[in-house]
Amino acid sequence: MAPDKRPLSPHLQIYRPQITSALSILHRITGFILSIGVSFFVFWLSFLALGGETFSKIHCFLGTIVGNFALLALLFCFIYHFFNGLRHLYWDAGFGLELSSVYKSGWFVLLVSVIVTLLVWCFAGGI
Repeated sequence: MAPDKRPLSPHLQIYRPQITSALSILHRITGFILSIGVSFFVFWLSFLALGGETFSKIHCFLGTIVGNFALLALLFCFIYHFFNGLRHLYWDAGFGLELSSVYKSGWFVLLVSVIVTLLVWCFAGGI
């Protein structure tokens, strides 16, 4: 067979990163992390039902710096995924589809996610 002379479809090497693509990828990543986090939470609760020893070990780990960082990251994933999901629902209703509005709402969702994450973390006693 003769080699195909057709041009290849542009890929990540061609396009410069944009806020829209970065937030789309972040939305998928946070959804995946949330599925892992929920699984961890279910195991954590099942260890509580099995006995206090294993639950206590996991609870002690969550009190460390690494554990606090993991909980903070999971909290950010939840809040970002929630607000970006609301943004997608807004789009599904046919609003905010202009390019300038898409960029503004993207930065807004990112900023609000960071602020709300820090507020929830502070009020929950994380710091």
